[in-house]
Amino acid sequence: MSSMSTAIRPLTSDDWDAWWALRLRALADHPDAFGSALDETLATGEEAARQRFAPYANDARNQVFGAFDAEGTLVGVAGLLGNDRRKMRHRMYIWGVYVAPEARGAGLGGRLIGACVDHARRTEGVLQLHLTVASHNQAAVRLYQRFGFARYGLDPRAIILHDGTTVDEDLMVLMLDT
Repeated sequence: MSSMSTAIRPLTSDDWDAWWALRLRALADHPDAFGSALDETLATGEEAARQRFAPYANDARNQVFGAFDAEGTLVGVAGLLGNDRRKMRHRMYIWGVYVAPEARGAGLGGRLIGACVDHARRTEGVLQLHLTVASHNQAAVRLYQRFGFARYGLDPRAIILHDGTTVDEDLMVLMLDT
């Protein structure tokens, strides 16, 4: 898949079904990469998830960016969340990054992260962009480092999977004002 045959854009409420399907796939395929568990997400229900998604589809500050292939299929996502508390409005957080396996290798992860970084830079008052990434996911760590993210900490055993496996997470930040 050529990265030129894909479009990156903010998701809208019309993209709900595609996002929900891709989110469930991400949680099923990579439980080590997300704080949410598939079974808990399903138990909470689609309607509750739709309500949490709605503000992203109607908010100029918070966004979920999607990568769509030439056929218009959603194949990748990355969320961007700002903090609304007055003392913390200078921070935004990247979350939920996922590219479907069949779409990997075409630079979509980089384009999605680039969209998040560009949006954060254009958001008034935002000085830094944060994310967490499974420490063992070196491909993702390298991607974030290419954008200038630096590791500032380690969250040991941030995630414990259903089989007892623990996952450490790197805490990373990109200072937008330096």
